[in-house]
Amino acid sequence: MSTKHAPSGCACCPMNRRGFIAGCATCVGAMAVPKAGLFAADGAKKKRIRLIYALLADVQTKATWPNVGFEFVPVMERMTKALVAGRPEIEFIPTKVNDPEQAKAILEKDKSADIDGYLVIHFNNRMHCVIHTLLTSGKPILYADFLYGGSGLFLTRTAGLLRRGVKNFGFISSTEFANVVEAARCFLTIEKPDQFAEAVAKVRKAQTQVPGGQDSKPDEMELLSPLQWQERMHQSKILTVGGKGWRGPKPVIEELGVQVAEVSYAEVNDAWKLADKGKSEQVADMWAKRARKIADVSREELQNSAAMYLGMKRVLKKHAADAIAINCLGGFYGGHIHAYPCLGFHELCNEGIVGACECDLLSASTMVALKNLTGGRTGFISDPVVDFAKRQIIYAHCVAHNRAFGPRGQDNPIEILTHSEDRKGAAVRSLLPLGYMTTTVQFGAFRKELLFHRGKTVDNIIEDRACRTKLAVEPDGDIEKLMTQWDRFGWHRVTVYGDLKEQLLEIAKMLKWKVTEEV
Repeated sequence: MSTKHAPSGCACCPMNRRGFIAGCATCVGAMAVPKAGLFAADGAKKKRIRLIYALLADVQTKATWPNVGFEFVPVMERMTKALVAGRPEIEFIPTKVNDPEQAKAILEKDKSADIDGYLVIHFNNRMHCVIHTLLTSGKPILYADFLYGGSGLFLTRTAGLLRRGVKNFGFISSTEFANVVEAARCFLTIEKPDQFAEAVAKVRKAQTQVPGGQDSKPDEMELLSPLQWQERMHQSKILTVGGKGWRGPKPVIEELGVQVAEVSYAEVNDAWKLADKGKSEQVADMWAKRARKIADVSREELQNSAAMYLGMKRVLKKHAADAIAINCLGGFYGGHIHAYPCLGFHELCNEGIVGACECDLLSASTMVALKNLTGGRTGFISDPVVDFAKRQIIYAHCVAHNRAFGPRGQDNPIEILTHSEDRKGAAVRSLLPLGYMTTTVQFGAFRKELLFHRGKTVDNIIEDRACRTKLAVEPDGDIEKLMTQWDRFGWHRVTVYGDLKEQLLEIAKMLKWKVTEEV
């Protein structure tokens, strides 16, 4: 998650930072928001809450969640109207913010503005997080995720604040905006700011769907013993392309025994150029036949992706490797590679070979560990989203296999669409099997710690925002606990079909690693 600076001001307020602070509340507040008096029905003066929309721009131009071209103004209008109508006891002051300096200027202004608290709705990932700046006010802060928009920063920052035990901070993550409106009632019910976290937690838990059953469909697996698994790990090799990989190769090599080798973009790009056109056409035909839908992806792009798949296979064979992790967006936007590897990763994982996004070595090594344990079930990397309203965690990415039960398992339907954030290239929406137990894992070699949680697959979410594949799972355990580890392990997780708890505990014992069960 990049946190590059965005321009001061906003699209509807072409002015300097000081003018932005004064003027932006007016331009956002003018979005057909009903006017209300300064006093509540009981005659008491209304609480004044600054409603902060944290976003990059009114219309998104950067390739990040939710997607290029997304228009935020209609969303902000609906949210502001819902809050004004649902909490008439509160005077909401809408303001747009996109970096901590603007947040500091707001705090300075609010010293004389009689502001009682802040409601921050986080719209984007690739921006500076303003929540820490606002917390210095000491006033109660309600932090809300715009699901499939700002979820990465929301999860990592919330976990860190929970770890610190911040009392004036409450959070909500829900597909039902009415839950945010209800949580805003906590601004009225508390006597002191340090009561806010507990008050919001009570509201959030009351709104969370009652747990369903974890009974799942049968799923037979042939699993290796820990010693057999360890031997297989020493035979594995990961290629990193476009960097050494997050956290670096040393802990992966020393703790898991997996070889790691860095390969240049040029070698992958040359292999793409050398791909046989006839074979590329055959692979493209196979994908076209497999897909129940292809949208906005040309035949030329499909063959281009097929050539990248064949190129990656060539490089893997040359280096005797069974996994490849590419800094895909960096390579594509930097002009180092000329095809998205998403469909190629999809096909590699179907074959029991690891194709891992974003040069994430932590997740790639986790995928290698899982496929070695299960006889080829690589799992898939995701950017998770948590929805308390439905009591679900949603694993979202533009890459996933469609053989959840391994290379010899049954196929599930796919759709071939553009890469979501930038609407370019070709990517996969995999409509994965429902009713099965999954295990979501990170082998944290850099911490000597194994992190996991389990849950039953319940839905494939079709939502245009954010990544294409979105597998919804009901976690087995306390979903509140699921909010606590994102700052320590990062946003990515790897999800594999099957209940692997016992085997993971045995492996961790053999490695002498700590085990953290997320729920």
